[in-house]
Amino acid sequence: MNALTARWAGAAEGGTVFSAAGVWPLLAHLADGADGAARAELAEALGLPAGQAAAAARELLTAMATVRGLDTALGLWTNRTLELELELELELEQEWEAGLPAGAHGVLTGDAAADQRALDAWTVKRTGGLIDRMPVTLVEDTQMVMASALTLRTQWLSPFHETELETAYEPWATTPRLGLQRRSALLDRVGVADTPGGHVTELKVLGTNALDVHLLLGGEGMQPAHVLRAGVDILAGRCAVLPGPRLPYGNAGPGLQVHKMRCTRPEPPSLYVRTAAYDMHASHDLLKLHEVFGPTTAQDTARGHFPGISAFPLAIGSARQNTMAKFGALGFEAAAVTAFGAVGAGIPDLRYVTTMISAAFDRPFAFLALHRHTRLVLTAGWVTDPTPAPVPEYDEEDDW
Repeated sequence: MNALTARWAGAAEGGTVFSAAGVWPLLAHLADGADGAARAELAEALGLPAGQAAAAARELLTAMATVRGLDTALGLWTNRTLELELELELELEQEWEAGLPAGAHGVLTGDAAADQRALDAWTVKRTGGLIDRMPVTLVEDTQMVMASALTLRTQWLSPFHETELETAYEPWATTPRLGLQRRSALLDRVGVADTPGGHVTELKVLGTNALDVHLLLGGEGMQPAHVLRAGVDILAGRCAVLPGPRLPYGNAGPGLQVHKMRCTRPEPPSLYVRTAAYDMHASHDLLKLHEVFGPTTAQDTARGHFPGISAFPLAIGSARQNTMAKFGALGFEAAAVTAFGAVGAGIPDLRYVTTMISAAFDRPFAFLALHRHTRLVLTAGWVTDPTPAPVPEYDEEDDW
């Protein structure tokens, strides 16, 4: 998943926020049900064989559920339409559906407005209101929507103090910005990494529930993708990091100064941090980055690509993510909702022939009751007043 984060960072543009952790479980379940080139491309994006993907996604979601402050959910909705006065529903392969979380499967009614409201309500509920809209556009041929929601909240072990941000960076200096500052005796919270793209300063901001935020500052002119990738490499131990207690005096790294100060009494070394508060939102079209996420062949609607999901031919019609992040004096919260929309693809494999008869006894009719072997009519009649439908009993719990 972190490798996917690094690849996405290389394709992201401008100020943004994104969650590979929100995309990965969806790619895993899609890969499990895909075939041919679509299966291979999704597996490459996942970083593991497609045959292992669904089990890995289940293990991932189970593990996430044990983390305090982290909430995840996965939902699936399939289309139900009315044809020839018979109710037909896209049928899922039982083995594939069994791999989904309990209660994850819902229904698309075909009423786009009502379905969008239902999907948005799921989004609001699963993110605690941090995101209010499912990032999918329902079209007439939408057969399936698969979505994930990820929400995290943490409080800082040591809160910041709010102040006006002091900066020489012209775009920020023009308009006053909310700054955060704090002092700590824990020098190892900061360090400088030597990365292929240049030196990167890393600050670890720890949360009370083991959900932390690492701030990363690269050298001037260093590309955002290089800094983000460096952060992933630091986590993997691929870059040497010089910790705070071992930093040399002077300009020790990007944005980092180490100097001696005179004081009136013995004081331990300290780490003084200044940063900017932020509250940002972003929306991503994942199909524009199909080389990163794998659904390249899967977009081809000339044929279906997911026989492991359903015999109904499906192709990926949309894939988006809405996400937000807020870093403040007391803590951090973030949320991401990712949705893949699958549309009908190609022509169903109609290799079998059958007959369907629709019979409607919806006006007065006659009947004969007889003995099968002797054909003896036992009772006959003509129906003009069918039995009324029972009136449902009123339940106060239904009137909520």
